[in-house]
Amino acid sequence: MLTRTAPRVTTPGRLTLTWVLVGAAVLVQIVYPLVPDAWDTAVTVISVVVFFLASLADVVRVHGVRGGVALVVVAGGGGLVAEAVGLATGVPFGSYAYTGTLGAEVLGVPLVVPLAWAMMAWPALVVGRALAVRVVPPVVVGALALAAWDLFLDPQMVAAGHWVWSDPSPALPLVPDVPLTNYAGWVLVSVLVVGALHLALGPRRGPVSSPASALYLWVYASSVLAHLAFFGLPGSAVVGGLGMGLVAVPVAVATWRRRAG
Repeated sequence: MLTRTAPRVTTPGRLTLTWVLVGAAVLVQIVYPLVPDAWDTAVTVISVVVFFLASLADVVRVHGVRGGVALVVVAGGGGLVAEAVGLATGVPFGSYAYTGTLGAEVLGVPLVVPLAWAMMAWPALVVGRALAVRVVPPVVVGALALAAWDLFLDPQMVAAGHWVWSDPSPALPLVPDVPLTNYAGWVLVSVLVVGALHLALGPRRGPVSSPASALYLWVYASSVLAHLAFFGLPGSAVVGGLGMGLVAVPVAVATWRRRAG
């Protein structure tokens, strides 16, 4: 006998906390390009931590404490394993090294890195579930949503000196400092992480999470602007704008239609 999963009852307090953390994540990212260069690394770490807490609060709001544990273990732990293996073997991303600027490390991986995997895995899964159709399952859309983010992330972090590639060629047009192997690795790891998270969380409960969708759309819009106007990276602004836009623009349209309806 088939049973329907009942929507989780969300208390107003949990929703308010989630939106407060979303607002804090947005505020820190607005501040980032405006602070002195000496503060860049600290603000980078704070930005990831606050964003992670916003995603964590939202997944707990929707799926309970079990959902929060799944996000940390599956997305954070999965990201840590992938990065540690990548550093040691060059698989699946290619040969690269961290420069020691991002703080404490585990297995050679800065702790902030698995937090970054986790902070975007939940919004990516949410938009994947929102856009999924019968012939394209949510894991596929969610994995592409997560991997597309790296079209902005890697060029920015390489330019900031947080990691370096042994051989950045062949590369995407307009983005010469990041090899194609990196993006292929991101697609593979994103499929595994988003797929495992999807299974661990179980069926979606209730309507699409507005905070998670807002986080994803904010990352897209702010990244295009920041790369173009503040970071001096017009190439990644164009490539990332087109690539991540394949997911972000339909999400924005669907959100607008839902609110208008």
